[in-house]
Formats: sequence, structure tokens, C-alpha cells
Amino acid sequence: MAYTDFQDFLTQLERAGELKKISREVDPVLEITEIADRVMKRDGGGTALLFEHPTGSTMPVAINTFGSRKRMSMALGVADFEDIASEIESLLQPDIPQGLWAAAREMLPKLAMLAKCPPKREKGPGRCQEVVLTGDDIDLNKFPILKCWPQDGGRYITLPLVFTHDPVTGKRNVGMYRVQVYDRNTVGMHWQMHKVGAEHARLRAERNEPIDVAIVLGGDPALTYSATAPLPPGIDEMLFAGFLRKKPVKLVSATSVDLEVPEDAEIVIEGKVDPVERRLEGPFGDHTGYYSLADMYPVVHITAITHRRKPVYPATIVGRPPMEDGWLGKATERLFLPLLRLTLPEIRDINLPVEGIFHNVALVSIKKRYPGHAFKVMHALWGLGQMMFTKMIFIFDETVNVQDVKECMWRMGNNIDPERDMCVVRGPVDVLDHASRAVGYGSKIGFDCTHKLAGEGFTREWPDVIEMSEEIRKQVDSYWHELGI
Repeated sequence: MAYTDFQDFLTQLERAGELKKISREVDPVLEITEIADRVMKRDGGGTALLFEHPTGSTMPVAINTFGSRKRMSMALGVADFEDIASEIESLLQPDIPQGLWAAAREMLPKLAMLAKCPPKREKGPGRCQEVVLTGDDIDLNKFPILKCWPQDGGRYITLPLVFTHDPVTGKRNVGMYRVQVYDRNTVGMHWQMHKVGAEHARLRAERNEPIDVAIVLGGDPALTYSATAPLPPGIDEMLFAGFLRKKPVKLVSATSVDLEVPEDAEIVIEGKVDPVERRLEGPFGDHTGYYSLADMYPVVHITAITHRRKPVYPATIVGRPPMEDGWLGKATERLFLPLLRLTLPEIRDINLPVEGIFHNVALVSIKKRYPGHAFKVMHALWGLGQMMFTKMIFIFDETVNVQDVKECMWRMGNNIDPERDMCVVRGPVDVLDHASRAVGYGSKIGFDCTHKLAGEGFTREWPDVIEMSEEIRKQVDSYWHELGI
């Protein structure tokens, strides 16, 4: 299902018993974070929260809206987000029927569904432009923007969809980059060096031109998820959002920059980034559980703010896991597994444990075919988009349930000879990795936790796992109820 807007999503959460309204006045400076953090760390992720009276603003704050498996699935309009993974797999690997008419019957429904995906340009102002603020009326201080943690460099917009265009190809990119508020009409844009938005800015800077930016809050939650998704280069996030919601995303022209923005957004902050200007951004309490260090980043000069007449301010917090973003990461893990298998069909499953901050640890099961197969998979993964940030990869046999971390630890402890089975490489790492030797550059390690073959220098017999015989299991099952245990 497609939501009409973010507030429609909140209504559906409330009907499902997944939203708690807070009527007490609560300060966006630290207090909302403390409350949300306690709720996010409950078993199952707690409930979504709507702070109706944030101190200093008339706009309610919604937080933890993606913070459970159920809410993440609801955000994507399905009973469970694994359903979307199955749909993607079906699209990528269609059966080839016999005969022309059979092929038409097989493919036409899929093609009809894909035809609904591209975004649609709407004429006239959208709901996101019911109120337009320019000049002296621009004042970010009137918005309930959070200061999340005590050492943060200031208030941060934490759930933005940042729209830019490639100045060469004209293609749109929508990413999620934190935004620090400096004053009423300037903000810092945390474009990390490896991100597409940063590349767009570099291309503009080569021409000594500013880059137009739109910082969007709200809209159908499928839009917000799409901004976080590690899509292949050139794939439009709004196209992907249309696929998820089975309905085109409606876009309207921004009021002061040459960009299109979602018609149903709650708030749109329009501005321009100077090609040269930099300002100190940070520190920021990040998803690693540590503060990311302050550094020099581009500055956005705001040219207009538009919003709905009665907007809700969407927010999140990050910090020591588990947090709300863990479910965004888990959805990505499941949805993009079919795409991963296109390149590496030997992969059976992958788990990016939330405790490993998504990109720091990967547990992967494969159908092992030949000596060195595990190392081949490691190197291939490090060469795939954002998987280049994965600091530790552990490869297991296909019989291992990599979603069970306890089983992985057991296999890991038993199946590794450290000298033989590890692989250390150097390359790009996450800019937020404070342990690396340099910003964005460091080392990564992989471990082969599979059974070993003779061609890998293993000359002894590989032992069997201890298991009871099926005959005895069934025999004990037949009288288990009599034992009273």
C-alpha cells in the first residue's frame, strides 16, 4: 500500500497500537533523545513516539517510526519486508516459459507493475508548499530540531532526504546525510567523501559553481527508506520508492532551486552550497556509539523553507545500538540479498548484526565449491558499493544459520586456523571509523570459517558435527510427554 503522506503513516501506526502520543512538554535539546533511547532499547524496539508539545515549537516531533520489524514492514506497505525481497528475486530471475503466449502471461504483470514506478511531475505547488518562507522569515530556530547528545556540536536534522543533481548527467540523487544547524539560515552538510552527494558537489566545484540542494523531511515513509538504500549507481531513489509503494512518487518544482521535491513532504529546506566555503561540523553522537569527530564540511545557505500548514517534524536518533536505524539496516540486508546473489550466486544468506554497526561485521554463508572459494567471496564483497566499508567478513558453509550469532561463534571458534584462514587487505573504510589509520582509509579482515579442503593445505580428515540419530529422536519424541520435563 502507498501512504498519502507521513501523517497518514502515523495514523496507521496509531490504529495498529504502534504509536504513543506524549502530551507533556519535552525539550528537543537532549530530553527527547533520552526518552526515545530508553524506548528504542526495549525488547522489540518499543513504540513510535509523537511529542505533541516540544519546547519552543508548535510542530510535533515523530520519532522511532521505523524502530521495529512490524513498523519497518508497515513503512514499506507490506506484512513483512521479506515479502519485498521475494518480489525482487522474482523480478531478477523470472522463469522462462515455453512459447510466446506463456512468456507474455508470465512477464506482462511484472512489466505492468514496473510501469507504475517512475516518479510523476506535478504542476503547481504541492502540499509541501502550503507555507513558503523566504528572506527574513527563514528561521530554523522555530523548528523542533534535536540536539541529541551532550557533546554534539549543535542541533541536527537527523532524518533528511537530501536531493541533488549530477551536473554532467542531470541524474538525481537522494541521500541521507546529517545536517547541523549553525544559525537561522545556514546549515552544515555532512557529505562524506564516498557519498554520491559529495561527488555531485565536487563536480560543481570543478566548474566553480554552487550546487542546489533540497533537504526534505517526511513524505511516504518509502521515500525515507529509499534515501538510505545502497542502490546501484544511476538508479533513481524516487524510482525505487515508486517500486516499493506500487505507485509513482509525485514531485513538484522547488520554489528557489532547480530541483524537484516530493509533493507530500512535511518540510522542504532549499539552499545552495558554495563550492569553496567550509565550516567546522560536529562532533556528533553517531550510530557507531561514539562521537564522530569535528571536521570541515560544506555550508548550505538556505534560500527558502516550505512546509505544510500543520507539519509534523520527523526525526531519529543514533547512538549505541540497538537503535531505530537497526531496522532500516535489517530491511536493507534482506531486500538487497537478491541483488547480491546476481553477482555472487553462491551466497546463501548474509547477516549484518546490529551490534556490528551494519558495515563493520558481515556473517555470510556460501555453497563452497573449490579451494579458496571463501576468499573469492570476501574480495567480491569488498568490491560491491558500500560493502567496501565492511571491516570484518566471516564466511561459513551453507548449512550454517548466519542469523544465529551463537551458532556462528561456535563455528568460528572451531573452524578457523587464524594464520591460514585470515585475509587482511587495505582500502577505503567508513569516514566515521575512528580507529582507522587515516580518515576514510584503513584495513579490513576476512576469515574463512568453512570446512577445509585438501587443496587448501588441509591433509587431515574433517570431523562430523555431533548429532543424535533421527531414529532415536523420533523414539524419544513418542514418549516425551510422559517424562514431565
